[in-house]
Amino acid sequence: MKAMTVATLAEPTLESVETRLRDELAQGDATLSTAAPILRHLLVNEDQGLFSDEVVARVRGMLTDAARQLLHAQAEAAGVVDRAGFVAERETGLTERLAGETALLAHVHALTIEARLALLLQARSNVDAVLCPLLQELVASRDDVVAASAMAALAAQARFIQHHRRMALPLGELPGDSLHAALLAMREEAGEQDHAAVAAERYLRDSFDESRGRLGLISRLVMGMGKTALRALDIGHAGLAIFATSLAMASGQQRDLAVLSFSDRQFARLALAMRAAGLKQPAVEAQFLYLHPDVVLPEGFDKLAAHHAAMLLAAASSNG
Repeated sequence: MKAMTVATLAEPTLESVETRLRDELAQGDATLSTAAPILRHLLVNEDQGLFSDEVVARVRGMLTDAARQLLHAQAEAAGVVDRAGFVAERETGLTERLAGETALLAHVHALTIEARLALLLQARSNVDAVLCPLLQELVASRDDVVAASAMAALAAQARFIQHHRRMALPLGELPGDSLHAALLAMREEAGEQDHAAVAAERYLRDSFDESRGRLGLISRLVMGMGKTALRALDIGHAGLAIFATSLAMASGQQRDLAVLSFSDRQFARLALAMRAAGLKQPAVEAQFLYLHPDVVLPEGFDKLAAHHAAMLLAAASSNG
């Protein structure tokens, strides 16, 4: 059994538990801060034989797919006849420029981690990657608005898993800031005075509606649950996607950061986030059984109040 660092305390006090969790959180955040530069290096390195990790391959594939969509829009705006040739000639350069957008790269990385983990949970723990019990309940709701919202989220989640398998990254599914970064990268790669790039950017911005994407639909679904939203903080009941959104909202974190906390060496952030979200120790332990079944919470964790956990997370964010 792996124990978090703080599990070695003999008779833990609240202060000692907070201190150890704060130290472990800082170590985990230091690891996250180096993730984007390392990932970017792997993506643009020509000797891909040295870097065969699935995550790197999928992130690069998704960025390439986004680059192709941007270039097709640009070719259409320019009236290019040979669009396939236009895209093929430029996709490598634009992909590398997209990889240089730290926020976009971090988001794609989080999406990859989320999808891989969702499929792992499906195989290991029988937690369906698409249709969870919570969605089944909401789809069957007598409230037509709730049922329609749940159906839309269900369809979006099914598409997300399909996109992951194809290494696709639909531009319409990006958060607004990530799409903005991608469009700026397209303009920079094409040249600021390229009229086709300007027209393509305008079209893509005008046709974009963040609320219709998967993340917007899930967020609206969770917010609509009101006081019953605690049900969304149970992976077995809500599935990983809804759990990630609910955890981020309840703990005051960005969703991508909440997803990355599911990774190894991020145990302190994950535990603190769940405690900040209001989960008691038994509920936190239950979620760890899904995500990290060999990890033991630190002795004395139950002494940590939710608002103290939130303060530790907020302090780590401000220091980062």
